[in-house]
Amino acid sequence: MTPTLVLNVVGLTKALLGEHTPHLSRLAADAVVAPIAAVTPAVTCSAQATYLTGVLPSEHGIVGNGWYFRELCEVWFWRQSNRLIEAPKVWELAKQRDPAFTVANLFWWYNMYSTADWSVTPRPMYPADGRKLPDVYTQPGDLRDELNRKLGTFPLFRFWGPAADIASSRWITDAALHVLREKAPTLCLVYLPHLDYNLQRLGPDLSHPKIQSDIREVDALCGELIDTAKDSGRQVIVVSEHGINEVRDAVHINRALRQEG
Repeated sequence: MTPTLVLNVVGLTKALLGEHTPHLSRLAADAVVAPIAAVTPAVTCSAQATYLTGVLPSEHGIVGNGWYFRELCEVWFWRQSNRLIEAPKVWELAKQRDPAFTVANLFWWYNMYSTADWSVTPRPMYPADGRKLPDVYTQPGDLRDELNRKLGTFPLFRFWGPAADIASSRWITDAALHVLREKAPTLCLVYLPHLDYNLQRLGPDLSHPKIQSDIREVDALCGELIDTAKDSGRQVIVVSEHGINEVRDAVHINRALRQEG
């Protein structure tokens, strides 16, 4: 099988390709560019599970970033067990065809207790004193120590939330470069969230200097990964979970229900 790097550049659309994306634009010029119909709901967990299984949420069971767990009578978001996906993953099917097939999953969701050969995913520690400490879960376990020695602690509080910035995508990129060079997986899955931050904060205004800066920053990271992949004879696939559009109208569901009542 052809070794492959898959970059999930969240928020990337064809409209963002241009003067600020020399690396992605160069890749697009030499490849096939095609629109992907958004899965419903168009959110991270559902979209990623659909990419990795090839079936819809109605079959793989990931119907949102969180849902109501009937056994617990609670709504839980951002669960991490890979066993929640109720369909075979692409690498599991590939391993049936070729037992030598290997996969590294870097930060695609549902990455704990997975059948991937190498897994890296955010997983904070919660000491008894109530603190929340940045950390990652890895499989095998010694990969965590390997990455921490080389890259330092994963910047969890810059991965999402008000302080989110390029630092988390930079760490993920460096981790992916290390895994590509040292482990040489047949399939390497890499999640780069950087574009999603300001596109949601500010909207898809391509004239906004912060949006332009974000596009340049994530393109530079993609360039490093693309060059490394091509140097090792890998094909590169770039996907996105969703695009961000301007909101024209809002449907206030609860307000409408109150009016009807």
